[in-house]
Amino acid sequence: MSRAMLTSKLKRSLLRLHSRTFAKTSRLNTDRPGPISTLNPPIEYSCDNIAGVAKDNFCVIPNFISDEEETVLLKEIDKHFRGIRYEYDHWDNAVHGYRETEKSKWSLATENILQRVRDAAFTKGATQLPLVHVLDLAANGYIKAHVDSVKFCGPTIAGLSLISPSVLRLVKEDDSTLWLKAVLPAGSLYIMRNQIRFDYTHEILRDEDSYIRDVKVNKGRRVSVMSCDQPVEDHS
Repeated sequence: MSRAMLTSKLKRSLLRLHSRTFAKTSRLNTDRPGPISTLNPPIEYSCDNIAGVAKDNFCVIPNFISDEEETVLLKEIDKHFRGIRYEYDHWDNAVHGYRETEKSKWSLATENILQRVRDAAFTKGATQLPLVHVLDLAANGYIKAHVDSVKFCGPTIAGLSLISPSVLRLVKEDDSTLWLKAVLPAGSLYIMRNQIRFDYTHEILRDEDSYIRDVKVNKGRRVSVMSCDQPVEDHS
């Protein structure tokens, strides 16, 4: 089944769920999180407050790259990972079931894709780190809740998601009642910046926990290609 067919099927399921959820929440059932956005890809918010924060600091752009461009990226990435096993212990205990690398030199075709990411995600004149981080999660892999160190990357992080969809969860570090969950479809670009980047933990849920409400998102192997800008020295 093609990516477009899978995305369409997931969207139809979520739209049906949204209608049922709205009918329930309209009966003053205020202890339930707000309804799923009808936008594609879907995003679920714990409350309107985080929806307001996310509006200016987080987005997911579906179909940012084509199937053909995804194939180009994966061919180059898989060549690098050939013969390398997935690891289940990470140096800062943030990732389970992964392979990773950092690259500064890419083929011309891949470099053109990465330039589009830079143009979409970063402000004009911002300096990006020269190394692009590639994280390959196994089908049973996941990323634990964490905030990326301000020593290693700046206020904007952008990531391409390849191969399979996954669920990203963001939680306010000092208030776990403030959270959002978003589906990251294969071929999409997510961008998080400023308040969302610094004040919210982010994680990729394991397959068995990958739900938006009652809708299961089937996570398989997932590769992310991440770019970020230079650290800000005076950020506290």
